[in-house]
Amino acid sequence: MTTYRDRTEAGQVLADRLADLAGHSDLVVLGLVRGGVPVARQVAERLGAPLDVLVVRKLGMPWAPEVAFGALGPGGVQVLNEMVAGRLSDRDRDQVRRREQAELDRRESRYRAGRPPLDLHGRTAIVVDDGLATGATARAAVQVARRLGAARVIVAVPVGAEQAYDLLAPEADQVVAAQLPPDFGAVGAYYDDFHEVSDDEVTEALATTA
Repeated sequence: MTTYRDRTEAGQVLADRLADLAGHSDLVVLGLVRGGVPVARQVAERLGAPLDVLVVRKLGMPWAPEVAFGALGPGGVQVLNEMVAGRLSDRDRDQVRRREQAELDRRESRYRAGRPPLDLHGRTAIVVDDGLATGATARAAVQVARRLGAARVIVAVPVGAEQAYDLLAPEADQVVAAQLPPDFGAVGAYYDDFHEVSDDEVTEALATTA
């Protein structure tokens, strides 16, 4: 098992894996808020591509938040898994949706201050996170990116579980993982420093990356 010193080092390693994309004018690198942003920053700098954030809020079952019945994205985008959502009452769905929409709006307001709405029409979107555990959030992010008009969606992570990789492979145009350990465990186990990324770190990365 190889561990990264921090998300910056992980991003540098991941950027090496994506180096053949450098110079493509249609690229945009999207950090999944919040942990994916420091990783994405390194990828964007290496590829000479603009950095932006993708705020995705998973809609979790009230009694099992890790089980998603859908997801919300910017611009009013909503993705639903009708089979799972059908197990909930309208009231329960609305309660979860309102709570997650409020947090999405808060983050969008904080991170997009002075920035135009995210527009991916005709772009190749590289969705970056600090790791893939279940793959549910990244899967939702792919669906949201496509709803926002992305022509091609690549998911890129420094480390991931093989099952999550297999889940994403049919959804994304390409999935790049620097490591796919057979006994995955948790994302944090692959970092010496896996602190919770703050809002300030996200806004600072956006302010200093082209």
